[in-house]
Amino acid sequence: MEDRTDHPTSAPGILLARGVCRALADLGFAPICEFVIARGLRVDVLALGPKGDVWIVECKSSLADFRSDRKWQNYLPWCDRFFWAVDADFPREVLPDGHGLILADRFGAELLEMGEEARLAPARRKAVTLSVARTGLRRLHHACDPGVRM
Repeated sequence: MEDRTDHPTSAPGILLARGVCRALADLGFAPICEFVIARGLRVDVLALGPKGDVWIVECKSSLADFRSDRKWQNYLPWCDRFFWAVDADFPREVLPDGHGLILADRFGAELLEMGEEARLAPARRKAVTLSVARTGLRRLHHACDPGVRM
């Protein structure tokens, strides 16, 4: 199969997310990309862990991408742990302290730093988990029946 670099799924951030999702799956997490956690807040990757942990990963493909991001702090109340995912060329010293760090490329990723944990309240955990389940099931249904009205 040919590797098309002009396809939308070949954008640098999407390729980082793909590698992140592969690594999270290897850790027993179930990842979902481009997930809306609240109105106006769409995270790159949200993953549910085997014990119900909620992790959010923001993929930054360049310094300009990082500097233009104004919403990432709004994601913190929606997860137990927050991570930055960057490639090997990204200047990691600009990333804020206290969060996890994942080194990623299109093929996989490595968790370099765990970062601080801030446990979600049970009601918010339930709301996030239900929303992830419903969104994932809708996406699966759409994949099986592209003509279905969402």
